[in-house]
Amino acid sequence: MDDTQDARAGARLKVETHGLDVIGDADRKGRPRQLFWPWFGANVSVLGLSYGSFALGFGVSFWQALIAGAVGIVFSFLLCGFVAVAGKRGSAPTMVLSRAAFGVRGNRLPSAISWMLTVGWETALTALATLAAATVFERLGWGGGTSTKVIALVVVTALVVAAGVMGFDVIMRLQTVITVVTGVLTVMYAVLVLPEIHWDAVRAIPSGSAGSFVGTLIFMVTGFGLGWVNAAADYSRYLPRRSSSAGVVGWTTFGGSLAPLVLLVFGLLLAGSSPDLNKAVAGDPIGALTTMLPTWFLIPFAVVAVLGLVGGAVLDIYSSGLALLAAGLRAPRPVAALIDGALMVAGTVYIVFFADDFLTPFMAFLITLGIPIAAWCGVMLADLALRRRDYDEADLYRPAGRYGDVPLLPIAVVVAATLVGWGLVTNGTEQWLAWQGYLLGPLGLGGRQGDWAYANLGVLAALALAFAATFLLGRSRVRAQESAPATPGAADEVRA
Repeated sequence: MDDTQDARAGARLKVETHGLDVIGDADRKGRPRQLFWPWFGANVSVLGLSYGSFALGFGVSFWQALIAGAVGIVFSFLLCGFVAVAGKRGSAPTMVLSRAAFGVRGNRLPSAISWMLTVGWETALTALATLAAATVFERLGWGGGTSTKVIALVVVTALVVAAGVMGFDVIMRLQTVITVVTGVLTVMYAVLVLPEIHWDAVRAIPSGSAGSFVGTLIFMVTGFGLGWVNAAADYSRYLPRRSSSAGVVGWTTFGGSLAPLVLLVFGLLLAGSSPDLNKAVAGDPIGALTTMLPTWFLIPFAVVAVLGLVGGAVLDIYSSGLALLAAGLRAPRPVAALIDGALMVAGTVYIVFFADDFLTPFMAFLITLGIPIAAWCGVMLADLALRRRDYDEADLYRPAGRYGDVPLLPIAVVVAATLVGWGLVTNGTEQWLAWQGYLLGPLGLGGRQGDWAYANLGVLAALALAFAATFLLGRSRVRAQESAPATPGAADEVRA
């Protein structure tokens, strides 16, 4: 290898120094279709198979679950696609662009919520990867118990934290590898489990109520794309400004939706064919899937399971670090990623070694934090729809600039929409969340034990209310922002 090649290799492996700063035009490269790789790689996890079991747990039929899942998955990643357009228009991370709607310091509230959600997701994915690897090792007779889980935890967290600290270029290359490897091995898995599918048993699953169907749909929205909306512009910000907005939306939606759609179909068929598998998935969503595999495929399965989950966790730890900085932490981005990595390890240790059940607290976490994120997303999408110009990048960092410091309207909208949303959901098995669902009775929806108690209506209610309120009440504020004169020289200061 000559000196030029050595220099290029070193450049590829260096730690990214960009944090909340604006990406200069000279550093923006690529085309919208390159967004396919990170989004596909982050969502090709075999956890998508387990969502088939989660969906049937709502008491719906195969066809109801399939329709609800397909609509929920595509719709949720379409939300990501729209938010990703902001990255192309503003050159900054998602939770910095959010300052245009929430003010420079007012945006710390949604940034903190975003940080909690992404840390939670990366913890859940890392825990699942650890449990999956340990299960495979035990089936192969290579160990078992605590020591096996500790080794798996060390390997998985090392991969996730290292990629999160290294940053954008390493993540993009890693996701390309993950996409190819997991894509091929997932197809092999599907072929091997085909004999385990019994269509008669699947077809015999009775249909559920309208409330059950809606609950399934909203759970899919929350479990897939809605968990990514607060990070959707973190990768599109590296694209040139002239990139097609339709291309950004399309490739983000396609990349995020493709694998979950395919995996959901197989997951529904497998869970519907085997009540035992359906029950086992609740305790170990990934490891339970190994029971149908021949021994020779366990190692490839471990590879596809761990890499798929690592792919999602890597994107989460990168974005959680950015969200932590946006929430007010004064530190370099790699330090923020290391802090999140430490919290991720602590949470993973609890799930792997102490928690009795994974699915119940996971669903409670998704719904409870999903509602304020849905409200933030509604405000963000309405604000983006109202804008006719690109963001003034300098004023995204200036409390005295056009976007303001702590505007009351968007914060009040998020708080109000969140309170409405929490009043329309229940997490009955989690006693610390028993206070939720307080609007189900007054609104004639049957109360906390009625047909609509587990429909999770609050997620869509928060999204819709926040969007409508912002679109109707925020127009004059956006017009005033866009008519304000630019600050001379401020953009250069931000890039510096």
